[in-house]
Formats: sequence, structure tokens, C-alpha cells
Amino acid sequence: MSDSSRRNLITGGLAAVAGVTGLGVAARLAKKYGFVPPDAGGLYGPGEALNYATQRALARHSKAREFSKSQISRPPFANEIAPPSDAFKKLQARGFVDWRLTIDGLVERPGTFSVAQLKSYPSSGHITEIACEEGWSYIAEWNGVQLSHVLDVVGVQPQAKYVVYISMEPDTWDSIDMNEARHPQTLIAYGMNDNELTVAHGGPLRMRVPRQLGYKSVKFVNHLTVTDDIKKFGKGLGSVASEFGYKWFAGI
Repeated sequence: MSDSSRRNLITGGLAAVAGVTGLGVAARLAKKYGFVPPDAGGLYGPGEALNYATQRALARHSKAREFSKSQISRPPFANEIAPPSDAFKKLQARGFVDWRLTIDGLVERPGTFSVAQLKSYPSSGHITEIACEEGWSYIAEWNGVQLSHVLDVVGVQPQAKYVVYISMEPDTWDSIDMNEARHPQTLIAYGMNDNELTVAHGGPLRMRVPRQLGYKSVKFVNHLTVTDDIKKFGKGLGSVASEFGYKWFAGI
């Protein structure tokens, strides 16, 4: 059976089961195929599992809408950030030449990467909209290296399921599944609108996950951990945002 046929069978089965016997049974079917978000639970858990399963089965290769340069927002909105720490100020004063992205976990070649090293890899970019759950949005051109390329450099082990990304900003982290991590639009971004990525927009490095809401595109990223068990991080819900009630899977 082809991957397409298998996905259609899974999705059709989920929808049919949900309609005939209820979301609870559909959620159990989703679990069988590994389509359960880490924050699924409580009253809305079965519905969350069904939504995530349907998205992953039908839209795993879909792309976020891309725009033309004439549609770029001028100026792009910059939401409020916490005051920089002394450690951040020291890195900024030297132009972030000492900034390092550490990658560890289920990889064959863990290591650290400077911004210059990341820029030496094939660059990728797209003009996409970043949309916040609070209602604001803007369109910008993002440039960086595909996360999938960096994962190939470090050699992801076959049992890996998630990439956890951690910010230098205290107590800020999130995660995505391996499908999202390897999507061609998912970037470790270092540029914006033909310039360096500003601190106001998360520079020198931020995640850019255009198929999900803005809070998934965490700023000031300096650590990635590849894992097969997201329950080992924080409260086991997949992100700090989820611990405050936001959805782990924030597809748009």
C-alpha cells in the first residue's frame, strides 16, 4: 500500500470512527498510528488528537502560503521582548560571533555551531506571514538554513520523533515533530527582509515554523535536542506555551 493510500485510509477511518462511535474511539485509533499531540488530555483531548491526526495524514507536505516582495509589511511588527540579560548583551556587543547553537540528543554527531557556520550551509528563504494568537500579523521575508539540513549534518537517529528548541530567554522552549522539523519551509532563521535578523525579531537565531502560529517560532534559539520522548521536558506537554494553555500543535 502506498503512503498516500495509507494516509487516506487512516484519515477516513478516523473520520468515520469519530462520526459513528465518538471522539474517544477515534483518539485511540490516532494513538495506534502515533498521531497524538503531547498535550492531548482532559475534556478536549480526543478532539485535539483527531485534529492533529487529520493534519498529519492529509497535510504533512502542504506549504504555508508565500507572498510577493510587494506584500511585505513595512515596517514589520516587533512584539515586546524581555530586557536582555548581561550574558546576551556581551554576545551582542561582539556582533554575536561567540553565539553558539548546541545540538544534542538522539544524533550521531552532537556539536555546537556558530552563526557563521550556519550561514555557510545552503541558504533558504520564503516570504510568509507570521500570525499571533493575539490577533496581530505581518508578512516578512525570512532567510536561514533549513532545519532539515542541520539535522542531516548531525545525523538524526531513526528512533527520533521530536526536535526540542530552547531559547536563551529564560524558561522559553518549544518543540515540533520530525515531520515539521524536516519540512522545507522550517528554518533556523538568521535574516529578515534582506538584512540580519534584528534582536527585536529574535536575532541572531530564531526558529521559523510558518505552518504554525507565531509562538512556535521561538526567538534567541541556542540549543536543540532531538528526542523520542517529549514527556521528559518540562511538564511533558511539549512546550512552555502548552503549560500556559496554548495548543502544542498550532497549525494554520
